[in-house]
Amino acid sequence: MKITQSYSPEDRWVDGSTCLETELCLPDNMIRTGTELESLQTGPVLIVPSPKATQETVDEKEALKYVEHKRQLSEPCYYPEAGSPKQQKQTALAEVVSVSTTKGVFHQLLLTSAVLLLAAGCGMPIGYSAVLLPQLYDSNETLAIDIEMGSWIASVHSLATPIGSFASGPIMDRWGRRPAILLAIVPLFGGWVLLATASSHFLLLLGRVVAGISVGLTAAPAQILLAEIAEPRLRGLLIGAPFVSYSLGILLVYALGSQFHWREVAWGGTVLPLLSFVALFFAPESPVWLARNNQPDRAAKALTWLRGCPVQAKQELHQLTERFEQEQQQHSRRPQNFWRSLSELAIVKPLIIINAFHVLQILSGTYLVVFYAVDIISDMGGSDINSIQAAVLTAIVRLAFTFLYCFLLLMMPRRLMVTLSGLGSGLSCVAIAAFMYIRAGEPKTPLDTYVAATLILIYIGANTGFMTMPGIMIGELLPAKIRGQIAGYLFTIFNLLLFGVAKGFPYAKAALKTQGLFLMFGIASFAASLLLFLLLPETKGRSLHDIEDYFRQRNWLWMNRKRAREEEQQSGVHHGGEEGKPLSNE
Repeated sequence: MKITQSYSPEDRWVDGSTCLETELCLPDNMIRTGTELESLQTGPVLIVPSPKATQETVDEKEALKYVEHKRQLSEPCYYPEAGSPKQQKQTALAEVVSVSTTKGVFHQLLLTSAVLLLAAGCGMPIGYSAVLLPQLYDSNETLAIDIEMGSWIASVHSLATPIGSFASGPIMDRWGRRPAILLAIVPLFGGWVLLATASSHFLLLLGRVVAGISVGLTAAPAQILLAEIAEPRLRGLLIGAPFVSYSLGILLVYALGSQFHWREVAWGGTVLPLLSFVALFFAPESPVWLARNNQPDRAAKALTWLRGCPVQAKQELHQLTERFEQEQQQHSRRPQNFWRSLSELAIVKPLIIINAFHVLQILSGTYLVVFYAVDIISDMGGSDINSIQAAVLTAIVRLAFTFLYCFLLLMMPRRLMVTLSGLGSGLSCVAIAAFMYIRAGEPKTPLDTYVAATLILIYIGANTGFMTMPGIMIGELLPAKIRGQIAGYLFTIFNLLLFGVAKGFPYAKAALKTQGLFLMFGIASFAASLLLFLLLPETKGRSLHDIEDYFRQRNWLWMNRKRAREEEQQSGVHHGGEEGKPLSNE
């Protein structure tokens, strides 16, 4: 990006308070000055060293003062720790200035809204089988089906999703996060068109497969894009928001299916993909991906748009390029391919946390109760609640609690939220198992139905906190150098595990009975809470750089972080924390 010498404060500022996002607005010959300690405490001072350069006007000085004043108001005061100048410099490099202006926050929310449109569009195929199958079981329907074909129509979507997840990693690493999402929208639109125009059972299955591949292609790039464009204080909210939209998409397809023919519902399903494609087409690419792919001008422009101020964007871009150059130097001395890099401790630790939680989350029944809600409620308290009522009620409850958890992510520490969620899920499962055991062999009454439904709704509400965590952990815990590629593989493993457990659920239910299943759900919930309490670092308000630095420490347990930090400080290695606090001392 070329920046000319002819500029004025009016070119940089609107109403004296907001930086224009079209250019960095700072000429290339402006450099950092002042002593190192002053730079650490108050931030860099910008000057024009060239004798030919125009002298700063009073307005320009006021503009620079504004930048410093706004940064100091937006961030807690930062005082570097005592030590050598080298340690002070490393501490400064650990800081990422990412407090956005109001306009920058608005832009982040705008980009997130485009992703939310797509997330709702991806939720619609999940709930579509509940709309499609009852209508196709009607013998008067031209494409009437039997139970066997119905089971394939319902399950083939889940079989196709891992295919898309597996391909998404290399695609978004090669071409970028935004192009990967745009590419994923095409089969989603095509799948709905196939369903709307299907003239045979084969085309119905093909439409479900194509839509399933699209959902798999979308999951990882969408989560990674939101994680990389968001500033630390908003990241939890922005990463968790797609789960609200996803649940809303399921509700939307239920509502449409209750009023319209399945073909009309399929045509309606094409609207959200089209809108999201248009919105994302004009959105910026992830600045992290741009900085790591030798496109600094585009990265600077994207960061300026997302942060609302070019000075803050320049500082954050400096952090990104600095870290990338350090990684390149390390790799030049010791070349590593992708698979060999997975043996690094900083990568092994988040992978173990994420995969172990995936297994425990699935075994805690997060998705199984949604898939089999009607059967479980029927076993517990009778069949007074019909299938549509049960599906809509559970979807509404999950939507409401997903919305609640998104705001809890903004206000509460991650570790506290997920621990309480797991404890609530485990206790409600134990209560359900005890209720089932006490009522075993007794005649079912209407009261049993309402007690069972109430306990399940409490369980769904508590367990929904688990649903939001996989995307957040993948977006926050993985190092930048493998984040894109490995995220697709992690979603693949997760979807395959989910499909296998869902297919085996009826057999487990026959062997363990409903009370045994909920006892298993409770044990898995408690185990997941214990796992995250011991191993998960507190990432709320922390930059992605700081989280990477934490996993480079030798400790595995979060409670041992202080000891590990002291050992590293003695050896001359320093890892800083966002907003002036070391991540390991929280």
